[in-house]
Amino acid sequence: MLIFLFNIRSLSLKILKQKFNLYPKSISSYLSIFLSHKVADPIRPGSIMSQTRIHSGLLIEPDGGKLVELFVDESQRDLKRKEALNLPKIKLTKIDVEWVHVLSEGWASPLKGFMRESEFLQTLHFNSIRLEDGSVVNMSVPIVLAIDDSQKNQIDGSSSVALVVDGNNPIAILSDIEIYKHNKEERIARTWGTTAPGLPYVDEAITHSGNWLIGGDLKVIEPVKYHDGLDSFRLSPSELRDEFTRRNADAVFAFQLRNPVHNGHALLMTDTRRRLLEMGYKNPVLLLHPLGGYTKEDDVPLHWRMKQHEKVLEDGVLDPETTVLSIFPSPMHYAGPTEVQWHAKARINAGANFYIVGRDPAGMSHPLEKRDLYDADHGKKVLSMAPGLERLNILPFKVAAYDKTKNGMAFFDPSRPQDFIFISGTKMRTLAKTKESPPDGFMCPGGWKVLVEYYDSLDQAENGGVSEPVPA
Repeated sequence: MLIFLFNIRSLSLKILKQKFNLYPKSISSYLSIFLSHKVADPIRPGSIMSQTRIHSGLLIEPDGGKLVELFVDESQRDLKRKEALNLPKIKLTKIDVEWVHVLSEGWASPLKGFMRESEFLQTLHFNSIRLEDGSVVNMSVPIVLAIDDSQKNQIDGSSSVALVVDGNNPIAILSDIEIYKHNKEERIARTWGTTAPGLPYVDEAITHSGNWLIGGDLKVIEPVKYHDGLDSFRLSPSELRDEFTRRNADAVFAFQLRNPVHNGHALLMTDTRRRLLEMGYKNPVLLLHPLGGYTKEDDVPLHWRMKQHEKVLEDGVLDPETTVLSIFPSPMHYAGPTEVQWHAKARINAGANFYIVGRDPAGMSHPLEKRDLYDADHGKKVLSMAPGLERLNILPFKVAAYDKTKNGMAFFDPSRPQDFIFISGTKMRTLAKTKESPPDGFMCPGGWKVLVEYYDSLDQAENGGVSEPVPA
């Protein structure tokens, strides 16, 4: 039977890709509908393919077999807080706190804290980490904590440090610590593929950071909260898994975005659900998962994006019954094919077994030249081959554009290109800033109104009016 599967995959690959527009790792999921027993995974000998049979309500396992949450037991919080007050202290930046949030909830499972040097080097050079049992998990973005010379000297041989915010308020303890050199140039070159000036995350979090990195086991004293009116949307991987189970999901497909949702996005998501139903799943659930950590200045802020996403659900563009809207707390690197692996890996830990990937995921324009920094197709190609992501099914975007014959968004038909209009993000922003309406069917009216309100608030701030308000 194993040989039979290999023959099907080799002989019918082209047919299946044309029919379902899926990458090779997704094809095992399609074939599994017809198989009644488990088949060994040819990519990872000795393991079992996660999609060899559809089990209603059974979610994909987290990396390493279990979620690694790093919270102090509630009964021990006061004790740990007192302990932290007597330890050397490291003051965290806003982005550091976002990484504490990510680690504490298990998004980076099986990591148990900020990376020690061996984990850091494996991440930089292999985009993966080998566990004690010999298995490999994907890890493409360093999750590290930088300190300067004075902080290093202050630690002075201590095996633990307190991580503090707002003066001396401790939020976590880092124990069994290891301090090692922060080679910024190597880190930047390996993560972004360039050391050109003007990389947003580099300018914000690396250039002026300390020359040392400190790793260790993390214990977070209490869950990170932002008190910005959006904490109820920040569901942890464990909470998301509970929600998917409550909804009896037998497949979870994740869609990450850092921009407003237009009807082209919605078409991609609804079409994905249709395809999954055709593949035999009974209740696929969409995880609409906007990135909620650091983003560059010209991105639409999170609270405006969330208001826009809510309008998309209210207007019925996406079905609230089969959609979970939640915030992914990670900072954004804009590191293209390297970073998109992190985005995909984190969604495995949240229970997603399908990941929608589009053109130039996590990409940006070159900071010095008039071109994209990364090849637009490399993200989806890398995801289909990445070590440690074999269990995740990759669903590439179809190209959506505005179809003038239908007055709405549709999949681009190359046989009649004259009928389609591609509305770029720049064009969309220009229309919203000038309070012009986009073509009917491009975005739901409620969602477009939110965008116009956002850009109007920027104009008021620039003209000396009130500062940008937080939407109600």
